[in-house]
Amino acid sequence: MSNSFSVAVWSKKGCHYCTEVKEYLSNHNIAYQDIDVTNADDRRDILDIKYGVRHVPVVEIGKGEVYEAVTKVGIQYVQEAINRIRKEKDSLLS
Repeated sequence: MSNSFSVAVWSKKGCHYCTEVKEYLSNHNIAYQDIDVTNADDRRDILDIKYGVRHVPVVEIGKGEVYEAVTKVGIQYVQEAINRIRKEKDSLLS
């Protein structure tokens, strides 16, 4: 699996929505890094500082130094962010 962008999924064990996001990415051959926040309040603190949320999943998608965080729960928000990143890449190649 290779992407022209990077994906990180902040998740925890037992989170149905987290599993759904990771399955979606795997099914679409999108590689991702899993950041497990189970029993790791310091990692939740990072989410709070960066995005003002302590819930998971949070999906970070980007390229280079430009990243977008998907903090809303739902596959459609992840799809929209991935499509935006892909369109930006395509417009740069045109």
